[in-house]
Amino acid sequence: MNRSDGYVDYPRYDRRRSRRRAVVSTFVALAVTAGIGYWAFNALAGDDGDDPQVAAATGQLDKFLDAWEAGDAKRAGGLTDTPDNASSLIKSVMTNLKPSKTEITAGAGKKEAEGEVEIPFTVKMSLSGAGDYQWTSKAKLVQKNDRWSVEFHTPLIHPKMVPGQTLALESRERAAVLDKNGDELQSASLVGAVDPRTGKGISGLQARYDKQLTGGTGSARSVVIVERESGRVVKQLTGTGSSTGKPVRTTIDPAVQEAAAEALDGVKKNAAIVAVDPSNGHILAAANMPSGMNRALEGRYPPGSTFKVVTSAALLKQGMRPTDRADCPKFAYVNGQRFENQNQFVLPSGSTFKDAFAKSCNTFFVGARGKLSDTALHDTAEAFGIGGSWDVGTTTYDGSVPATTSDNDKAASTIGQARLQASPLVMASIAATVKAGEFRQPVLVPDAVKKTYEAPSRLDANVVGSLREMMRATVTYGAGWALKDLPGEPHAKTGTAEFGSETPPRTHAWMIGYQGDRNIAWSVLLEDGGSGGSDAGPIAAKFLKNLN
Repeated sequence: MNRSDGYVDYPRYDRRRSRRRAVVSTFVALAVTAGIGYWAFNALAGDDGDDPQVAAATGQLDKFLDAWEAGDAKRAGGLTDTPDNASSLIKSVMTNLKPSKTEITAGAGKKEAEGEVEIPFTVKMSLSGAGDYQWTSKAKLVQKNDRWSVEFHTPLIHPKMVPGQTLALESRERAAVLDKNGDELQSASLVGAVDPRTGKGISGLQARYDKQLTGGTGSARSVVIVERESGRVVKQLTGTGSSTGKPVRTTIDPAVQEAAAEALDGVKKNAAIVAVDPSNGHILAAANMPSGMNRALEGRYPPGSTFKVVTSAALLKQGMRPTDRADCPKFAYVNGQRFENQNQFVLPSGSTFKDAFAKSCNTFFVGARGKLSDTALHDTAEAFGIGGSWDVGTTTYDGSVPATTSDNDKAASTIGQARLQASPLVMASIAATVKAGEFRQPVLVPDAVKKTYEAPSRLDANVVGSLREMMRATVTYGAGWALKDLPGEPHAKTGTAEFGSETPPRTHAWMIGYQGDRNIAWSVLLEDGGSGGSDAGPIAAKFLKNLN
């Protein structure tokens, strides 16, 4: 509250407590933890606690500390031997620091001479952007004409200050989160937010690398001693790290990030696009619509038919070839459970494994489950890095493909349903693994990565070759028709993943893929978005067009 006399009233925190005495053990602890010297500890040895002069002096100090604690500089100054000087400095300190909470506690007094008592006290303040700051000082009280007053001098307010100085807060320059080119990264979900009150990172990379960005302390401000006239900093009391933070460098390519963000512009559903470099795993883009939740890297979704890349790898490993016959009826039944294709389509007699993949025939994959063991999908997923602990430099969800526990569980898993979960990052990495021929763990902040995850197994070269052939067919004559006329030989796989318990079920729309002529792989997710081919496909096409 602003007062008419120009002083500022700070909140008063009522509490039942006596400033005068703590039990001996408590004061010993205070003496040790607060750094009070021998002079204070020695007070415990005497009987000054019963001295009426000590009691009277402590009562006067309590009034002074109460006034200071309340931010009433004028009243506090009036209890000293030099009211104007004391009021001026206390007002300066409280105005500069603007504590949201102040607690000042006196220790046990010691009679130094007749009419002189020395009493230690501890000040604790909660400061915006600097956290809690505490210091210990000592007051000398002098009796004149039966009146006790606090002997004022600058070190009374803070022992490290000398006349002409005051306390203040100094803003610490916060370093930036950078893209691969060294420019400030323009991506709110990735970068995250900073609390405007405290100056601390509260989400995204701003939170994860808060100490690095602020210079090692995690605080946006430092408590400093400054010259009252010039404002020049003469001593830093908190924040012993460097005065400025160190930037966080990411792998984000601004051109790819912009292409992804523009592809999502105007999308009404929650959506995400992730792009990675298959040659080294660097994450080139991670865009979210709307911003806020980083679903691109942390989201957990059933992958639907995009997982057929992994299922196909498992079948190819068992000896199947893209040219093998593949029956694709309208329905497939497993212990009374009916599986069907989207819109109940069928493929003509003589269709091949490649055809079933390209057109995303669920009933073929469900029917092929007998060729796979209960651990086949789990084991094959490991070659794509799924389920490992990825050291990316930020929080990610790295997928889960459990071993199947029943025939129905296996049937649903072959088409990316059941208990399978993946993030858009995981699915982009699947496409990147096909492009590169081996798993390379995605990375966002290379300097923070201690050890990248290594897949426990690798895909056979013939398996990789067949997957590439089938993903290209998905574009040229299959469900990835939205990319058919684009340059760069895009390879893709669509996915329509059911979720929830409604009838008919709601679906997420997916498309994953890579470019044949450049090192970029990607995934598109449209939450509750309909069909992979019809809904995610055009967004993927827009993204790829933006890259050219």
